[in-house]
Amino acid sequence: MAGANGDLPTEGRKPSDLPVRLVSAAAMLAVAGAALWQGGQVLDLFIGLVAFACFAEFTVLVARATDNVPYRLAALIAGGLYIGAAAAILVGAGDFLLVLILGVTVFTDTGAYFAGRAIGGPRIAPRISPSKTWAGLLGGMIGSALWTIAWVLVIDSGIDWLGPRFALGISLDGANLLSIAALGAGLAVVAQAGDFFESWLKRRAGVKDSSRLIPGHGGVFDRVDGLLPVAIVVGGIAASVAN
Repeated sequence: MAGANGDLPTEGRKPSDLPVRLVSAAAMLAVAGAALWQGGQVLDLFIGLVAFACFAEFTVLVARATDNVPYRLAALIAGGLYIGAAAAILVGAGDFLLVLILGVTVFTDTGAYFAGRAIGGPRIAPRISPSKTWAGLLGGMIGSALWTIAWVLVIDSGIDWLGPRFALGISLDGANLLSIAALGAGLAVVAQAGDFFESWLKRRAGVKDSSRLIPGHGGVFDRVDGLLPVAIVVGGIAASVAN
């Protein structure tokens, strides 16, 4: 799930919020993991429900961000296409692609969070999201690159219990591994862009979180803001490779 992306410690966040955040995170992971394990219609339903909740929160943010009706309609159409495209790709993706997308998002957030806290430094766009740093972005890129390399190595190993795998048809030499790492780093930038987009929209709407649905974590849109563009880009790459 998306979230930290190099955030410095959030001002006003009470230390007592940590237990609530941990419990909520564990619950989210358990539900998402169960849906992924079940697969099939259960997973499709889960993705559909997440997409619906995300679009509902997006609609509220747009309504708060502008009173201009044509702008609202245009934003809702664009947002529906954006969220719907990502959901459709996630529904149609095989297990390995789905795990790639989720892993990129999680490892981007994790790497960005720890690098941002440990290093700090200059912020990327203070007027949009004042807590995100260049160090955090670099940490997220490294985390995503390492994950993408690990993903390719697992595919190449052909572990039976993981189920059907892609025939990538590439040799795992230094040059190709470097290209794979570059892909992972690039996807981390894509995830960060999705996070910044939601941050910009929330700033326009004058709110901190997309909703209060998830205790200690905000809304569904807050959790999947980076995952949406990553899913679209990965789906586009997969489609171009297949053709």
